[in-house]
Amino acid sequence: MMCSGMVFGTVVLGGVTRLTKSGLSMVDWHPFKEFPPNTDKKWEEEFHKYQQYPEFKLMNCEMTLQEFKKIWYMEYFHRMSGRGIGVMFFLPAAYFWYKGYFTKAMKPRVVAFAGLLAFQGLLGWYMVKSGLEEKEGPDAVPRVSHYRLAAHLGTAFVFYSLLLWSGLSHLLPPQITQVTAQVRKFRMMAHATKGVIFLAALSGALVAGLQAGLVYNSFPKFADRWIPSDILAYSPKLKNFTENPTTVQFNHRILGETVACLVLSLWIYSRKVSLPPRARMAVNCVLFVGALQVGLGIATLIYYVPKGLAASHQAGALTLLSTTIWLTHEMKLLRRLPK
Repeated sequence: MMCSGMVFGTVVLGGVTRLTKSGLSMVDWHPFKEFPPNTDKKWEEEFHKYQQYPEFKLMNCEMTLQEFKKIWYMEYFHRMSGRGIGVMFFLPAAYFWYKGYFTKAMKPRVVAFAGLLAFQGLLGWYMVKSGLEEKEGPDAVPRVSHYRLAAHLGTAFVFYSLLLWSGLSHLLPPQITQVTAQVRKFRMMAHATKGVIFLAALSGALVAGLQAGLVYNSFPKFADRWIPSDILAYSPKLKNFTENPTTVQFNHRILGETVACLVLSLWIYSRKVSLPPRARMAVNCVLFVGALQVGLGIATLIYYVPKGLAASHQAGALTLLSTTIWLTHEMKLLRRLPK
């Protein structure tokens, strides 16, 4: 549970790092020997390395050393937060394994968690590299690949979800629920809602990577239209769904509105279902967090993506996913009614 909490914090910190345009300030990657420069000369050398890359040449050519230090430290703290998760996971895991504390069923999970954690670190650097490459043409703005950004965020969400589910299994065993047709339907609805929330979060990563939140800043319409005129402006048509900022924002809105409808429908249907007390609390939390997340999303859009609201909206997505994981975990144990 502590590791999952650290992943949550690192995801939020990563969002702030992206919003402050700090992610490309560290142009090298060393798993075990990255430390802040400790002399003015070393800071000058670090700044000089940054000056060789497109972000400085095209966007930050007037940046001072003091301004560089601010974005460098932001990226540094994000990287150290990720490595902190590694320390918090690998050292206790090795000790527990050595002492024989893990059950036979738990060992494959630990190996999978370790693999995901290592892969996430490598994927983070693979993402950063895409923003350090020289680009040509009208879209030469230095930024990381939105595909790699979505993969990096998606992997973090998966890793967090698995840690949280495993932690709940050990510390908060689900209460037994009597099986009825309504309970089965409710559980299926809860799992479907969880899946759509995850898809909406991934689409949000594409929005962030393309800065698509700055294209149409009105709600519920796109300017004066329900469907924007440039939604299929790119050719071939399929390219619009992942590379046209208008289409990417449109899809994210539709997924967000779908999540809102599913959450509300889930809560309304839960009124008809006999649920254990904790499951009832969980579904109420899903409704509350869902309403808050919709409000944050609309506010982030109409106020032109301020950093605080945008970071809160990303944190809200992970919070909403967390509450639906808790809810589906509470529906894990079902017992048939006696005949």
